[in-house]
Amino acid sequence: MPLVDWFLRHSVTMWLLLQSFVLMTFCFHSATTFPKGCYQAEEDGYKTFRCSNAQLTEVPKDIPNDTNKLYLDFNQIAFLPVDAFRNLPVLLELELSHNAIVRIESGAFRGLSEHLHSLDLSSNKLVSVNKDVFSNLKAKVNLSSNPWLCDCRLQELIRTVDLVAGSSGSIVCDSSAKEEHVGKPFLQVVTDMDFCSVYKKTTDIAMLVTMFGWFAMVISYLVYYVRQNQEDARRHLEYLKSLPSKQRKSEESSTISTVV
Repeated sequence: MPLVDWFLRHSVTMWLLLQSFVLMTFCFHSATTFPKGCYQAEEDGYKTFRCSNAQLTEVPKDIPNDTNKLYLDFNQIAFLPVDAFRNLPVLLELELSHNAIVRIESGAFRGLSEHLHSLDLSSNKLVSVNKDVFSNLKAKVNLSSNPWLCDCRLQELIRTVDLVAGSSGSIVCDSSAKEEHVGKPFLQVVTDMDFCSVYKKTTDIAMLVTMFGWFAMVISYLVYYVRQNQEDARRHLEYLKSLPSKQRKSEESSTISTVV
């Protein structure tokens, strides 16, 4: 019995030590998977993941999926791929300002449409973005302080997104088909000019020119074909005239039937 008691006591102790070791290993591993400069915290009751000014060049892959607020501002992120934030179902705020973002793929914000209410993309290097990037998003979006190309694409984008109040005045034309628009707020420019209407007219004219070109090619080919056949027929008739009368009559009849 004393031996059994000793074994049971030590077995329990060893089991508790093993559990503690596994738990510590798991916690240590979880902590070390975060990129340098990133940390998790709870702020005002929200689970926050901060990677501000952490010299990141891409969106981290090990962000806790219970994160409510994600701060990736003041980094060097240049590209947002498809499903960049797919595993963050309860994300409320996404801060991406002051990066180097030049391209956002359609589907980059997929999975965020239900809960996200704030998306900051200000002070990046966005020139042109497809409106489909923000499809189904209900969040307030900040697009200010980017080097925008003012065209129909930007006009459609502005119509699609719900801009943060007061941010529209900082969406400025960095380039445009008309030099006079450069440096002006887009909403000021678009009150005097419908970019999409101009684009549609240009497209219609291009289509008409293309259709006219094809029509001219078809007519030219038909004229060439008719003239070529006339020339061949004339040569054949001259050849027939040079033949003896019997042979000429038989070949004339075959020529006439061929032409018919």
